[in-house]
This record gives sequence, structure tokens and C-alpha cells, in this order.
Amino acid sequence: MAEQTVRYERRGPVAVVTMNRPEYRNAQNSAMTYELDAAFYRAADDDEVKVVVLAGAGPHFSAGHDIGTPGRDADQSFDRRASLWWDHVGTSGGESRYARESEVYLGMCRRWRELPKPMIAMVQGACVAGGLMLAWCCDLIVASDDAFFADPVVRMGIPGVEYFAHPWVMPPRVAREFLYTGDRMPAARARELGWVNRVVPRDDLEAEALGLAERIAAMPRFGLALTKKAINQAEDLMGMRAGMDSVFGLHHLAHAHNAEVGGDSLGGQTAKSMAEGGR
Repeated sequence: MAEQTVRYERRGPVAVVTMNRPEYRNAQNSAMTYELDAAFYRAADDDEVKVVVLAGAGPHFSAGHDIGTPGRDADQSFDRRASLWWDHVGTSGGESRYARESEVYLGMCRRWRELPKPMIAMVQGACVAGGLMLAWCCDLIVASDDAFFADPVVRMGIPGVEYFAHPWVMPPRVAREFLYTGDRMPAARARELGWVNRVVPRDDLEAEALGLAERIAAMPRFGLALTKKAINQAEDLMGMRAGMDSVFGLHHLAHAHNAEVGGDSLGGQTAKSMAEGGR
């Protein structure tokens, strides 16, 4: 790709994977998704890497899925890895959208969650919608005190992002308010609810996240992998995977409804209107 959307750096036993579209608040186009996938494969295959830190370049971690930048590439085909479903290119309507989102959104995030090394999301500024998916498939979240989290896609008539972890990440009544209002949740509140591990001043964010990564890296690699698998399995036994499957169907019903009644699967929303609606 002409634009390097992801940077990869080894810092001793820690791999730092950085989303690199700061001019667009690290909005995730398909190029970025597949570069992230390649970076996580690289970290998984490197015997010297014990922990992965996921970061975003610039003022914001990620504003979510790319729904309007000049680099939007939803109509392009990539080397599919997460799903055996056929390519979305050359299809139309629900068939196209379901195929693409099964691959680049739900499929990718599920596989990254299974990466057999601990992952830490290092979050500053905005972590919105698709950005939540990236943070939530990590094991731990370290946030700056100016970070905020939001999933405003109900404004599109859609019941949350594709990786629907909300009722497992936070109490269901909080998840309802989070989705029903689309309001921003400050990092301090997310920490109170237990789904952010640490909140520190912005200037201390990198040192805090890397220090935690190095501390974890002192543990046995196989022990970490088995512990991660044990917790993931416990979440799935509590219905997380099956719940995501059921909501993914509702998600696509909403897209189809929007397209049928208004001709736009996003309910007429744009990146600008979504950003302006939050508080």
C-alpha cells in the first residue's frame, strides 16, 4: 500500500503496533485492518515477543470504521483470512455487506482476541465505535485521562458495532444507557466500571502501558497463553460468542432496513454528523 497505515516496532519483549492514520483520527479502512492482521501475525510468530501493545498515532486512538475519508476502500478486495465466506466484491446489497463485515469486523476482531499473547490497548483521545472493537479484543486497556469511549451507531438505527461485547464489558443497564444515548464515557468512568484497567495523565500513558507490558512479559509465555485462553473460554461460556452472533444478525437487519426505506445503509449519517452528535 502507498500509505503505511500500521507501524510495527519491537521494544525488547514487547511489540508495539501503531495505527498510523492520525490525520483521519485513525479511522479504520480495509488497508489498515489487513495491516493490523499482518502485524499481529508477526507478533504471534516472533518467539521473542511476549506482549503486544496496540496504539494509535496522534491525538486519538481511533474514531472507528472509515465511513468517509479519501482512503475509504470498502469496494476493494483483500487477501481474506478471517472467513471462508466468499468475497464481497462483485456482489451487492446484504450479500456484499454481510460478507465484508463477517471478515473485516467480527471475524478479524474475534481472531485477534485469540492471539495467544497478552494484548494491551493504549488509548488516548477518541475511542469510538470501531475503535471500541479494537480496544475490547485486547486483554487490558490503559487510557489517558483525556480518553473517552462511545458507540453512537444507534443514531444510524443500528444496535451497536459488529463486535457486540457491550453486555460483557459493562453491566447491562450501563450498556443500555451507553447505547441509547450515544454519549461519551470518560476514561475515569470506564475505570470505575472495571473495563479500563488504568487511567493516567496523557504524558505518562506510554510509560505506563509499556511498563505494564514489560511486567507481564516476565511471566512464562505458555502460562500467559493458557491463562488468556481460560478467561476467553469463561467469557464464551457466559454467552459472549453466541450473543455476538445473534446481534450480528440484528446489525445487518438494521442495515437492510435503512437501505430499503432510505436508500442508505448508514441511515443518512456521515462521519461529521456522527462526531457532532456526541457529548
